Amino acid sequence: MGVPFLFPMLAILLTADGFRHLTANDLTYFVDSGTITVMRNKIRHSQLVVGQLVAEPGTRIDGHIKVGSMPDGTAVRLPIVLINGRYPGKTFYIQAISDGDELNGIAVIHKVLSTITPEQLYGKIIAVPLVNFHAFHTKQALNPVDNRKMNRCFPGRRDGTSSERTAYHLFRRAIQQADYCLDLHQGGVHPMIDEVRVRVDEKHTLHGACLELARVFGIGHILNQQGPEGQLAQAAPEIGIPTIDPELGGTHGWDTKSIEKGVRGVLNVLQYYKFIAGTPQIPDRQIVVKKFVPVLSNEGGFVYYKAELYEQLAMYQPIADICDVFGNVRESIRAPVDGVFWAKPIYPMVASGGIVGKIGTPIEYL
Repeated sequence: MGVPFLFPMLAILLTADGFRHLTANDLTYFVDSGTITVMRNKIRHSQLVVGQLVAEPGTRIDGHIKVGSMPDGTAVRLPIVLINGRYPGKTFYIQAISDGDELNGIAVIHKVLSTITPEQLYGKIIAVPLVNFHAFHTKQALNPVDNRKMNRCFPGRRDGTSSERTAYHLFRRAIQQADYCLDLHQGGVHPMIDEVRVRVDEKHTLHGACLELARVFGIGHILNQQGPEGQLAQAAPEIGIPTIDPELGGTHGWDTKSIEKGVRGVLNVLQYYKFIAGTPQIPDRQIVVKKFVPVLSNEGGFVYYKAELYEQLAMYQPIADICDVFGNVRESIRAPVDGVFWAKPIYPMVASGGIVGKIGTPIEYL
């Protein structure tokens, strides 16, 4: 490997080919091999900078970056948390509330960051707890300024619509610095299982890294399907950043169980990729599906479910009965395919052609 030399502002390695800079991987080798004991904080590492916010090594900074302005000229500012670890390492990016009515993710970020101090962190964390400013304040999924879904706007445009400009600022200032990226979502207010999505095609050079990131998150169910253009989980891998889209249930307000699963998933990622100490809790086997099949009603009426979310369904298994206003069964709904009962509408009534549920299929295991 070579012989290390440590100076106050420089660390170099003497090898058979001459001198070169000592890296964190070299330090790991020397520590693990017992050749030399080196405190990683003796090696100088860089500031963490997003916009005008600067976090020195070993510090946390809470602040805002401007991404636009309101009609009265008031600045639109997004909250940013920067944690620059005491020790050098990689950079982790996490964001929430890309859709304004999906709140579980911000609770996950709050809970995770409350457990992490710069003194214990190897590397850097950039967290954006609230991405879609306008949609959040109007309690709706889409940005009311341009009626766009934020997660169809990455990597954004400097001279684009409101959503595209926000995506542009985040992508250029923060996301591009990352080595790993999580974009926290949920099924809006509609009931859905807790799952995580890989949104690049299986032929993509980073597909394996994204699928591994999804496995490490460890929530138990994975959708492995190329996503729509403009999703962060598709745009960030295009510049070499493994990215996933955890979907933490679906509800009005908080879903405590989904939030706790999300916290565990983020900690799994931070532990597995050596940002913090600890042993990740990853299931031995997780379900992977490649698509959703919608289950539609022929008759309108009230839906009485016979199957539960997460249930593995066999083709033709009864899912629900559709009853009229007098309680008479008008139609019995059966599963059109084998798969997992993945999601259902928030209200238990449908018109003809309405969605009764979605089935994730075909079932594979990871």
